[in-house]
Amino acid sequence: MERPEIVALLLVGLLIGTGVGSAYARARRGWADYQTVRKTVPGARRAAWLLIKVATTKIGIIALLLVGAVAYAAAGPDDDPTAPGRTPGPSATPSERQGR
Repeated sequence: MERPEIVALLLVGLLIGTGVGSAYARARRGWADYQTVRKTVPGARRAAWLLIKVATTKIGIIALLLVGAVAYAAAGPDDDPTAPGRTPGPSATPSERQGR
């Protein structure tokens, strides 16, 4: 009558072995995935910093252009005839009529 006990122990051993084996396989897969990602992190980090550098450079150039445009607009036109150092040019007077 030892056979039913041996069969029961064998089934229990198979169930425990299947559970432990699947957990081990899952752990090995996870470790391999971790190692793969760990190797790609430095490259991804360099790429991220490069993209940040490109974006900040573009933002800086646009900001400088905007500041220059505002400064140019604030300076006003240079055609003020009353400005010091400018000599008035010849101009027609309204009392003179051309062609008569």
